[in-house]
Amino acid sequence: MTKIIKQFEEIPATCISDALQGLTNMDVSIKPLKEDYKMVGRAFTVKVPVGDNLLVLKAMKEAKPGDVLVIDINGDTTRAIAGDFVLGMAQTLGIIGVVTNGVIRDIKGSKALNFPVFCQGTTLAAGGKGGFGDMNIPISLGGTTVNPGDIIVGDSDGVVVVPQHIEEEILKKSLEKLKRDENREQTISGNSEAIHKYIDDMLSK
Repeated sequence: MTKIIKQFEEIPATCISDALQGLTNMDVSIKPLKEDYKMVGRAFTVKVPVGDNLLVLKAMKEAKPGDVLVIDINGDTTRAIAGDFVLGMAQTLGIIGVVTNGVIRDIKGSKALNFPVFCQGTTLAAGGKGGFGDMNIPISLGGTTVNPGDIIVGDSDGVVVVPQHIEEEILKKSLEKLKRDENREQTISGNSEAIHKYIDDMLSK
């Protein structure tokens, strides 16, 4: 794991989103299966046609440990891109999470893995095995562009994409935002006089 990934792990997705001015947030329909998930890794992108998930298996084999599989299935919610068996294999291979605009199945087994999955929900139906699609290409997922190697950050508030070419700048801005938030919490919370002053300051802008 690289130093920059470790640093992003310590920052809430909300701070990173603020540093990016909310421009690379994924749509709120893409939610974590469990609220306590925290995921930071580089994107290994996959684009598959509706109803087909065979290429996901190939992507699992080619992705590096620490990568996040980011799977574009065009928002299809009728057939699963994976179930607990496939997700368990991904976890064993060192993939640290999955983000998709599709759905999964075997919800109880998938949650039991404690493997971060961010998706649109669940379904009963399995995906097909045509094997069509592409990997490691720019994709659009959840209303934002994801390029191979971008940093993907997901937690209970959602998923944000950090474009690789500005990751150092965004890390610095995110850490600054986190520090401001912590200082504000320490000086204002529980202090009614400070709260009134803070509100007055905000209203006067």
